[in-house]
Amino acid sequence: MEDSVDRHLARWRGKAPYEERVEGVVTRMQHLVKHLAHTKEAALTQVGMQDFEFETLHRLVAAGGSATPSELAAELLLSPAGMTGRLDTLERSGLVRRVRGEGDRRRVDVELTSKGHELWTDAMAIRGEVESDLLSALDTAEQETLDALLKRLLHHVETDR
Repeated sequence: MEDSVDRHLARWRGKAPYEERVEGVVTRMQHLVKHLAHTKEAALTQVGMQDFEFETLHRLVAAGGSATPSELAAELLLSPAGMTGRLDTLERSGLVRRVRGEGDRRRVDVELTSKGHELWTDAMAIRGEVESDLLSALDTAEQETLDALLKRLLHHVETDR
């Protein structure tokens, strides 16, 4: 069974200084990441959502449905001004609301609305289908092996750097 990476390797054989097996593994991982990014973007388009909206709602869900703008900005690696603009857009869309703190009126919390949670859930369901479809090429044991191997690679780069 030949794939696009096999053709890539054949084109470059003897022309570039790399180990072919390593190039094959890395290039296949890159292609799969691109595939997932494109299909997840299409899933968001299907529910009428942009990536920045999904990522913000995703962080809010993970935080239990409420967080401060500064907490969200830190999670999303955004400046305070960037976070304010993003929250303005999400609030206008009815996906989040800003709520003043009861004990301290200077405090503002961002809360996920039911509309925001429903849209996030729809996007997550479609994204989950995309991921499951990709992994359906492998049986359960193969998926577990792949997961263990990827975990070892990730652990290697996270701890040895």
